[in-house]
Amino acid sequence: MLEQIRAELQHPSDLYSVTLDNGYYEMELCYFPALCDQALIHNGLIVPFSYKFDPDEFDRMLEANPNFGLADEPEHWTRLLLKGVLLFQIRDMVFRYDVMRKLQDEPDTVQIEASLQGPQTAFNEDLDLNISLVRLRYNLPSLCVEQHIVGEKSLSRVTVLYDKHLVNNDVLMLLNERLKNVQLKTLRASGELVQELSEHKHRLFPTMLQTERPDRVATMIERGKVAILQDGSRFALLLPVRMVDFLHAMDDDYESFWMSKTLLILRYIATFLTITLPALYIAIVSLNPEVLRFQLTLTIAGSRVVVPYPSFVEVFIMLFMIEALIEASLRLPRSIGSTAATVGGLILGQSIQQAGLVSSIMIIVTSVVAISNFVIPNNGFGYSIRFIKYIFVVVSIFYGVLGVAVTFFALIVYWCNLRSFGQPYLAFYIPKQEAKAHHRKSRGE
Repeated sequence: MLEQIRAELQHPSDLYSVTLDNGYYEMELCYFPALCDQALIHNGLIVPFSYKFDPDEFDRMLEANPNFGLADEPEHWTRLLLKGVLLFQIRDMVFRYDVMRKLQDEPDTVQIEASLQGPQTAFNEDLDLNISLVRLRYNLPSLCVEQHIVGEKSLSRVTVLYDKHLVNNDVLMLLNERLKNVQLKTLRASGELVQELSEHKHRLFPTMLQTERPDRVATMIERGKVAILQDGSRFALLLPVRMVDFLHAMDDDYESFWMSKTLLILRYIATFLTITLPALYIAIVSLNPEVLRFQLTLTIAGSRVVVPYPSFVEVFIMLFMIEALIEASLRLPRSIGSTAATVGGLILGQSIQQAGLVSSIMIIVTSVVAISNFVIPNNGFGYSIRFIKYIFVVVSIFYGVLGVAVTFFALIVYWCNLRSFGQPYLAFYIPKQEAKAHHRKSRGE
């Protein structure tokens, strides 16, 4: 065994291999120390074999301990070693011992989906710990956990979680079919899995929701949705989703009814402003000034007296600057990212207005758009909204307010036609009769 493994791995210097003899049997073992837990190896294998050896007790340990198992396929030995598995040969039989080192043994704290009143626990990159975090919050026997292997080279573990009494079986069948057809050599992040599982690769809006919060996953499973956890990723995927799911924050569940509905309406208004406000500014200033009151029209015209460019040029200038500041704040180190973005925004906004390149009204519009976009609690949906607003800007240059209205109607039609694993994207609620029918169907009644 050792010679074959060394030859296949090109005699690596970090592979540890040794032959032990306890007076009864010889045991060949090999593993990568950097990938394995040394304490588990010593206490779970070395001590029972070398210091407290009893043939019958040792055999019972190999049969009863779930971390041990036969490894009778030589072509898979090197893959097992690279996954943090120890291989040992005794009495011409090769066994595996799962002793992969856990780099993280505690949950993370939320970093993206912050909550004021809810739990501050977040997923980390350890799949087993993430599953336990979900089970702690959804501790029912009806919770099903199915494991898949994705990636020809990475062989990454992907786990599907759902409540068998609440899940839509059509959605589950479609998901399993797409998981079987995933064509990836290495699976590194949940974003790659989103692209592979989506029906349309060039979609404008996400059809799966990524979250780092175990409480959101438990809540969505309770609503009949399916969760996907991936080894090596701290983000879970939820499906099927509706647009309202992207605008829902977990604090909404911890606030009073009217407060949560008010915050939800605020997010819808912010989304509408992010999409349409730059386009409406261009349309009103360049083509349709008659839609405003006379005094406001004079105010806007007065602020643009020194601006040498058409309105759409100043819109593109300001939108480019705000997008650049957002990207800079993401890429810079955290200690200086927010400071650099704030100082850069203040200096650029004041200087560019004093230079006469943009009007003061345009700076207000840009600020409202930026703040409104940050109100959206989901980053993936926020990126899509940021992209869509440029389509509205281009249309408003040529067709004014009428073009903005028609484009917004076309966007609603697109949302109505969009499906997330066969489920409507723009549905604001699921009728109780339909939910009960799915529940009875899943129970076989």
